Amino acid sequence: MPSKRTTAARLGILAAGSALAALTATGPAAALDAADKHPPVYKGRVTAKSGLLLRETPTRGGRVVRHVPHGKVVTIFCKTKGGHVGRTNHWYLLTDGTWAWGSAHYIANIGKAPRWC
Repeated sequence: MPSKRTTAARLGILAAGSALAALTATGPAAALDAADKHPPVYKGRVTAKSGLLLRETPTRGGRVVRHVPHGKVVTIFCKTKGGHVGRTNHWYLLTDGTWAWGSAHYIANIGKAPRWC
């Protein structure tokens, strides 16, 4: 039987994947409509010294889609629970160029923390 933590991580990944699939299918315009044309904008700065690998899923095992250099400011759409990195299992869905996941362990929030996906 899987642990509660493993089950919670899987549910978080499933929920985030569903949200991402819905956004991908309908496009960014639908996300704007759903947020009353004024979605909140969240920002963060990459703190990983060697830069941050962004992934297709919110886990370390997810396929790498791109790399963001140290110090770069990124736009965050929302957060979800996924695989643990350091002391956190929170991952941010970034919207810069491509939709990709980055571990919150390596992204310092600028302003308030992102909303949940």
